[in-house]
Amino acid sequence: TKEQLPDLHSHFCDLNLEAHMYASQWFLTLFTAKFPLCMVFHIIDLLLCEGLNIIFHVALALLKTSKEDLLQADFEGALKFFRVQLPKRYRAEENARRLMEQACNIKVPTKKLKKYEKEYQTMRESQLQQEDPMDRYKRENRRLQEASMRLEQENDDLAHELVTSKIALRNDLDQAEDKADVLNKELLLTKQRLVETEEEKRKQEEETAQLKEVFRKQLEKAEYEIKKTTAIIAEYKQICSQLSTRLEKQQAASKEELEVVKGKMMACKHCSDIFSKEGALKLAAASREDQGIETDDEKDSLKKQLREMELELAQTKLQLVEAKCKIQELEHQRGALMNEIQAAKNSWFSKTLNSIKTATGTQPLQPPPVTQPPKEST
Repeated sequence: TKEQLPDLHSHFCDLNLEAHMYASQWFLTLFTAKFPLCMVFHIIDLLLCEGLNIIFHVALALLKTSKEDLLQADFEGALKFFRVQLPKRYRAEENARRLMEQACNIKVPTKKLKKYEKEYQTMRESQLQQEDPMDRYKRENRRLQEASMRLEQENDDLAHELVTSKIALRNDLDQAEDKADVLNKELLLTKQRLVETEEEKRKQEEETAQLKEVFRKQLEKAEYEIKKTTAIIAEYKQICSQLSTRLEKQQAASKEELEVVKGKMMACKHCSDIFSKEGALKLAAASREDQGIETDDEKDSLKKQLREMELELAQTKLQLVEAKCKIQELEHQRGALMNEIQAAKNSWFSKTLNSIKTATGTQPLQPPPVTQPPKEST
C-alpha cells in the first residue's frame, strides 16, 4: 500500500492499523469468509488463470475502491468497515465484475514481490538470532503444550463421539430388530390372509362357474322350447291353409252338384210341376244358408284354434324374454360380485402394503385403479 496508495498507508500508520488486522482473513480464506459467492467465484477463476499474485491485486483493488471511506474513518470505524460494510458493497454481481476488472488492471511487479519476500525472511532470521534461546525454547515449549492440549481435547472429543455413536448404533440396531419382528409378524398375517383370500376367490370362481352352467342350461332349454313352439305354429299354419283349400274345393264341388241337380229337376216336367220356381230357389237358398252356417262354424273353430296357438306363442315369447332378462340380471350380479371381490382384494392388499411401508418408515405405495367391466344392457 505504501507505493500504490501512499495517503491511505500514512493514514493507517497514524491509526496504528497494520495489514494483518484486516488482510490476513482475506488471504487465508481466499475472500470466502465475508464476501458473497458471486465475487468469490470470479476470484477463484482469476486465481486459476493468473496465479497467486491475483490475491494481492484484489486486495489493492478493494483498498482503492474504499479509499475515501477509509480516510474518513478512525481505528474502530476502519475495522468495522472491513468487517461489515465492505462485503455488503459487492453483493451485486455488477459491482463484483467491475472490481475484478480493476484488479486485473493493477500492475504489481513480480520482482518487487520476491524482493519483499526476501526482506521479510531476512528480518525474521535476524529477529530469531537476536532473540534469547531460552525465550525461543519457552515459546516452542508453550506452542507444543498448546498443540498437545489441543490433540488431547480432540482425542477426548473423538472418544466421546465414538461412545455416543456406538450407543446410537446399538439403539438403532435394537429398533431395527424390533421392526423386523413386527414386520415378520405382519408378513405371517399377510400370508395367512392371502391364503384365505385365495380360498375365498376359488370358492367364488366355483360358484360363478356353477351359475354359468345353470344359465347355459336354462338358455338351451328356452331355445329348444322356442324352436319347438315355432315348429308347432308352422304346422298349425300349414294345417289351416290345407283346411281352407279343402273347404274351397268342397264348396266349389257342392255348388257344381247343386247346379246339376237343379238342371235335372228343371228338365223334368213332373218335378217342375211339383216344385215351383220360387220353392226351388227357396230350398236352394235354404241349403246354401245351411252350408254357409256349417262353413262358418268350421271357420270359427279354425280361428279359435289359431287364436289359441297365437296366445300360446305369445306366452312362449314372453317366457323367453323373461328368461333372457333373468340371465342378464344374473350376469350383471356376477359382474358386480367379481368387482366387489377384486376391490376387496385390492383394498386388503393395499392396506397390508401400507402397514408394512409405514412400519419400515417409507412412503406407502398407491394401489392400482380397479377397472370396471362394461355393464350389459338389459
